[in-house]
Amino acid sequence: MDDRPTKSTASAHAALLAVQGFFGALPVIGKVVLATLPPIALVGFRVGITALILVAVQAYRRRVWLKERSDYWRLAVLSIFGVTLNQILFIGGLSLTKASNTSLLAVTIPIFTLLIGAVTGTEPLRLIKSIGIALAAIGVIILIDPRNASFSSDTTLGDILIILNSLSYGIYVATSKQVITRNGAFRSMMWIFIFASIICVPIGAVSLSAIDISAVSSYIWWLVLYIAIAATAGPYLLNAFAIAKVEASTVAVYIYLQPIIGFLLAAFFLGESFGISFWIAVIAVFAGVFLATRPIRRADHPKI
Repeated sequence: MDDRPTKSTASAHAALLAVQGFFGALPVIGKVVLATLPPIALVGFRVGITALILVAVQAYRRRVWLKERSDYWRLAVLSIFGVTLNQILFIGGLSLTKASNTSLLAVTIPIFTLLIGAVTGTEPLRLIKSIGIALAAIGVIILIDPRNASFSSDTTLGDILIILNSLSYGIYVATSKQVITRNGAFRSMMWIFIFASIICVPIGAVSLSAIDISAVSSYIWWLVLYIAIAATAGPYLLNAFAIAKVEASTVAVYIYLQPIIGFLLAAFFLGESFGISFWIAVIAVFAGVFLATRPIRRADHPKI
């Protein structure tokens, strides 16, 4: 059988490209905010604001309740891996390590997603897809250059938290397709963030009480709002939309485009130039993404 591209899958790929643009600048912007706000407070704001936005949208659309009662439990569990642990581990890790370490360790997300999909049976482990993910990962490593990362004892805890974040997000992406497809992206994400806010908002409020809020500049609050809307609500919705239409590993492998987008933005806004290693990395990443996301003939591409 030939899985030909359709308008539906094309829109999913477009959504995934947009997601990488939204997420690309998060490590840098997040570091700016974390210099003022506690990590858990930022998590509370991200989750709480996103939940409010989604509830307002779905209440207006009158599409609130889920298709099956058991889906509430499924989304509650997904909220733990996809939002609560994901956000706490990422923001906590980012506050304890370098932005370059964070970007480099992100290469583990598609790998975890592919392996978890194979173990749970939600997605076959195909040779061509595995080669594509490995090639894209190599490209990201060349691009970031491990010499720029600092895996010292000062950043070890942060690095471990980022890896655990990758595992948590990989579990979410690999196991969420069925329930999101059944209920739709907006409705599913609304409940995921409602469940996540039950944990994240209260502990964020407690964390925020440790600082003088009046001393926080309006610039920081605008960045917090940007992170909540453009780097949380938007990309999570687009990711959910894509998960319902393409394989989980396809969603995950697009993460490899994030550092390239960051580098290109630096070239555009800061006038930075790049050497031959940059273009080698770009070719490797795009080739890997192409192999991992290309339509396959099931009979022609063996499982591993």
